[in-house]
Amino acid sequence: MPNGTVKWFNGQKGYGFIQPDDGGNDVFVHISAVERAGLQALREGQKLAFEMERGRNGKFAAVELRPL
Repeated sequence: MPNGTVKWFNGQKGYGFIQPDDGGNDVFVHISAVERAGLQALREGQKLAFEMERGRNGKFAAVELRPL
């Protein structure tokens, strides 16, 4: 399970991005994944563990979020 840091998250827009600790490309995160993790929102700089899942658009998104 990769770890990363929330780069930014906008609760009103319902999405943001996580910067993986391994230095790869930023990973999209949707509010639905945040809510499924039992969280209200994410804050910039917050450390998370997450899985990546390919969406219908072919791009990856963070799922199975777990605060560290």
